[in-house]
Amino acid sequence: MRLRKMLFVTVLILCSLAVGLEMDRAASAAADSQTPVTEEVTDSQRFFDTALRSGSQPADPSPEVASLLARMTLEEKIGQMTQLEIGMISTGKGTNTRIDPAKLEKAIIKYGVGSIINVADGCFTIDQWHDIIRQIQESAQKTRLKIPVLYGIDSIHGVNYASGSTLFPQEIGMAATWNPELMKRASEITAIETRACGIPWNFSPVLDLGRQPLWPRFYETFGEDPYLAKVMGVASVRGYEGDNIAAKNHVAVSLKHFLGYSFPLTGKDRSPAWIPENYLREYFVPTFQAAIAAGAHTIMVNSGDINGVPVHTSHFLLTELLRNELGFRGMVVSDWQDIQKLVTEHRVAATEKEATRLAILAGIDMSMVPSDYSFSDIMVALVKEGAIPQSRIDEAVSRILKLKVELGLFSSPLPDATLKSKFGTAESRAVSLQAARESITLLKNVDNLLPLAKGGKVLVTGPTADSLVSLNNGWSYTWQGTSQELYPKDRLTIRGAIEEKAGKQNVRYVQGTSLDKEVNIAEADEAARGANVVIVCVGEGAYAETPGNIEDLTLGDAQLKLADAVAAAGKPVILVLVEGRPRIISRIADHARAIVMAYNPGNEGGQAIADVLFGDYNPGGKLPFTYPRKANGLLPYDHKPYELRDTSYGNMASTPQFEFGFGLSYTTFAYSDLLVQPKAASIGSAIKVSITVKNTGKRAGNESVQLYVNDLVASIAPPGKRLRRFAKVHLEPGQSKTLLFTLTSNDLSFIGAQNKPIVEPGDFDVMIGGQTQRFTLSQAP
Repeated sequence: MRLRKMLFVTVLILCSLAVGLEMDRAASAAADSQTPVTEEVTDSQRFFDTALRSGSQPADPSPEVASLLARMTLEEKIGQMTQLEIGMISTGKGTNTRIDPAKLEKAIIKYGVGSIINVADGCFTIDQWHDIIRQIQESAQKTRLKIPVLYGIDSIHGVNYASGSTLFPQEIGMAATWNPELMKRASEITAIETRACGIPWNFSPVLDLGRQPLWPRFYETFGEDPYLAKVMGVASVRGYEGDNIAAKNHVAVSLKHFLGYSFPLTGKDRSPAWIPENYLREYFVPTFQAAIAAGAHTIMVNSGDINGVPVHTSHFLLTELLRNELGFRGMVVSDWQDIQKLVTEHRVAATEKEATRLAILAGIDMSMVPSDYSFSDIMVALVKEGAIPQSRIDEAVSRILKLKVELGLFSSPLPDATLKSKFGTAESRAVSLQAARESITLLKNVDNLLPLAKGGKVLVTGPTADSLVSLNNGWSYTWQGTSQELYPKDRLTIRGAIEEKAGKQNVRYVQGTSLDKEVNIAEADEAARGANVVIVCVGEGAYAETPGNIEDLTLGDAQLKLADAVAAAGKPVILVLVEGRPRIISRIADHARAIVMAYNPGNEGGQAIADVLFGDYNPGGKLPFTYPRKANGLLPYDHKPYELRDTSYGNMASTPQFEFGFGLSYTTFAYSDLLVQPKAASIGSAIKVSITVKNTGKRAGNESVQLYVNDLVASIAPPGKRLRRFAKVHLEPGQSKTLLFTLTSNDLSFIGAQNKPIVEPGDFDVMIGGQTQRFTLSQAP
C-alpha cells in the first residue's frame, strides 16, 4: 500500500511535465475571472524546433578511426560489416541460453564479427545480460586490434528481452497521447534501461507511417499523419540519444525502416509497395528526414520493394536520397537476412554473391546475415575480384568504427554495474502508468455512462480482459510477446484492476470467448442479466511482423457474437478495445453505450483503463489514425474531398467509424475567436493564428488542440486538410486559454509534379476545433 501511495504521488508530480503546460498563478487567476490567458504555448513546432537544435549529425571519422582502418586487413574490415544473431555464439534457448566458448571464438576471433543482435525468445535478467556482454567483449579484446563488438536489441516500447524492464504503450498508443515531451521521457527511460543491460544500440523508433491498417506492424508506428509522426519520432530520437550517445544513460538509435515499408499493397508484412515518388516524398520521407536532422546515428532498411525494386538494392534510395539529399552521415544496416532474400524471395539476383554485390554498392554498410558466415566469405571474394571497390569497404567500415567510438565502446565496452539501480524503478513505472492513462481514447459515451460509480454490479468479459499479453502485444520479453510466464506477476490485468477498483465482491468475470473461439458465451449472457453494467474487452493477442498477417480487419466472429449476446441482456455495454490496429467493430458499435480505445498500453494498462472507467483519470487521448467502419473503407483523414461523396446512382459515401484526431473527455471544451493574420500575405511570410479554448465542463481535463490547413486549389489535387500544428493544454473548469501558433511557407507546401516541394499562391483555410478562417497567399513581390 505504501508503494502505491508513493507511486501515486510521483505520478501527480509527473503530470505537469507530461502535459507540458503547468498552470501558474496568472492562469489560476484567469480561471477565477473567466478571462482567457494568452500563451505562446510549447506547441508541436516549438518542441520540434528545439529538439532539432539540440541534435547534431554524426561526426566525420576521427583520426583514431582513420588510423585503425589503415591497420586493418580486408578480412578484419569485412568482419566489422558482419552482424550475427546470438544463436551463432550460444547454446540453449530462452532463459537457458549460454555463451558457447567455441562458437564465440569462431565468430569473434576467426571472423572478427563486428555486431551481434538478439532474437526470438532470449529473455534474460540484467545479471545474465552482463555476463553475456562481458564474455563477448572479453573475446573481442583477444583479437589483434581489440575492436569492441556492437550489440543491438529491439527496445520497441521499453527494453525487450530483459525481465523486469519498464514497458510503455506501443508507439501507436504513445502517438495517441499527442504529447512529445512524454514520448521523449519514455525514450530516456528505455535508453538508460537498455544501457543498464550493457547494450548501447537500439533498433527503434519505427518511423514508418501507419497508413495501411492491415499491416501487422501498424502498432509500431506513430499513426497515419506525417506531421504527428515526425514530431513524436524526433522526440523519441532525442530521448534515446540525448546530447552524447557515449553517456551511460543514452543509446544510439536505428531508424526503421527506410523507406516505404508500412504501405504494402496487400497489407502483408514484407510484401511489395507501389508508391509514386511524389507520394513517397510527401508522406514517407518526412519522418526520416526530421529524425536525421535530429542526429540519428543509424538506419535499418525496408525488407520489401517499392515499384518492383527491393530497397536493399536501390542506389537511388540508399545513396542518392538518403545520403546525398537528406544528408545522412551515419551507418546503414540491413534487416533480417535481407541480402539473401534478394535471391530466395525477390529474385533480382541469381546468386547470393550477386545479391551481396548489389546491396553493398547500393549503400548497405552492415549485413544482418544473421545465421551463417556466407556474407563474410562472399565479400572477401568480391573485393579480391574487383567487383566491389576497396573504397566502398573503407567507407562502410569507417562508419561502423566511428559509431563504436561515439558510443564510447573503445574506452568502456563492459556493462556498468552501477546502472542496475536505474533499471525497472518505481519512478519509471509511474511514467509508464501516466503514458498509458494519457493514451486511452474515449470514443463513445452515450448519456455520460462513464465514469462508472464504484458500487454497482459489474460483469467483465472478453478475451483481452485478463491478459497482460494483449495489453503489451509483440516485442515484449520475446519477439512475439506471447510468453505469458515472462510477464510480471504483480501487474494488474483489466479484470484485476476493475476488481481492485470496484471491489471483488461487485465484479463477476466470465471469459466468454478466446480470441477466435467461443468458450462460454451462454454463461456470459446469463451473468449480464444480473449486472448493472457489462464491460466487454475485445481485440487482439500478441504478434510481431509476418506472424501478424491477417486477411480481414473485421474483429473475429466469436468476439462479435459475445458482444451481441451480452447486449441482448439489455444492460449498458462498454466496449474496451485492446488492439494494435483498428479491428472493424461496426456490427457491435451501435449496441455499445460507451467505447474505450486502449491500444496496447503496456503492463500498467490494466490500472490505467480502470482509472478511466471509474473516473479516477479523465481521458484525453486522441486517435492517431482513422478508425474504419468497413473492411475496405481504409481512407486516411487527409484524403481528397471527392473520395467521400454520394453519387447519383445511389451509392452512399463510406464514412469512418471514428475520425483521426477524435477523442472525448469527461469534461467539455469550447473553441472561439479563431484569428488568422494577415488575411493576405506573400509566399515566405509568417501567418499568425490564435484560438481560445475553454473548459466548459465541471472537471479539469487535457485537450489536444489540432490546427489543420486546407489548400483550396493546387496543381496536384490537394487533400481536404492536413495537420500542421498541435498543442496539449490542461484546463481547470471554467478556465480559458488563448493559444498562439505560427505557420510558415513549409506548412503550406506540397510535393509537386517534379517531386520537389513547392508553395503555390491561392486561398487557404485554417481549421481548429470546428472553426475556420481563410487567408490568401500571393507570389512574393
